[in-house]
Amino acid sequence: MYNENEVKSKMDKVVENLESRFTTVRAGRANPNILSGITIDYYGNPTPIQTIATVSVPEARQLMIKPFDKSLLKEIEKALFAAELGMAPTNNGEVIYLTVPELTEETRRNYVKQVKEMTEEAKIALRNIRQDANNQIKREEYPEDEEKMYLDDVQELIDKYNLKVEEKYKEKEKELMTV
Repeated sequence: MYNENEVKSKMDKVVENLESRFTTVRAGRANPNILSGITIDYYGNPTPIQTIATVSVPEARQLMIKPFDKSLLKEIEKALFAAELGMAPTNNGEVIYLTVPELTEETRRNYVKQVKEMTEEAKIALRNIRQDANNQIKREEYPEDEEKMYLDDVQELIDKYNLKVEEKYKEKEKELMTV
């Protein structure tokens, strides 16, 4: 049975996922999310930095990582170097500082390309959801006019969500290109 709310929910998740992926693209400002995905070996388990340390933004272009256990400073520092963030960690024995460099025009354009790819992936995911919904509607063997109505509803949803994704892209592009 076709369920419009279920389709909306799946499309909402695509938009949310896109937004969270956008936060990993830095825009010349310090953002703790650029550390998401970086893990260290903590008692044999890969552990995200955010669970073993406090990550804060003391200045607009600086991140401060303060581990709960100071013996982890070297491990965190190694993980940051291995992640190749384009920033050199500075360890003062208490905390680690990461200074976000100013973005060059070329770097900004590369980030915009990266964001554009993420946007295209989101649009593909939305089209796949539409295709699944359309196939489900056709399998249900509704009367012709009812089937057409449901297919039109799905098309309206995809149009609406494609616009949302495009708006998110334009916002991020503007943020990246603003000096």
